[in-house]
Amino acid sequence: RIETQIPHFDVEVQLTGNDGNALAIMGAVVRGLKKAGATPVDVDNFRKEAMSGDYNNLLATAQRWVVCL
Repeated sequence: RIETQIPHFDVEVQLTGNDGNALAIMGAVVRGLKKAGATPVDVDNFRKEAMSGDYNNLLATAQRWVVCL
């Protein structure tokens, strides 16, 4: 079995203040990823993973990809 490492980009993303709005959180993380130099493939992979579950999955995925504040 091959383990894949989820990329972690060294960029801080402010998630508080988005009032639980999943689209606002997705947008903030995508902007952060782009700022950190993520490729379009990286961004697409984040979106797919983040949208593969519920709101809690979105938050957990965001925390694996960027530094969440």
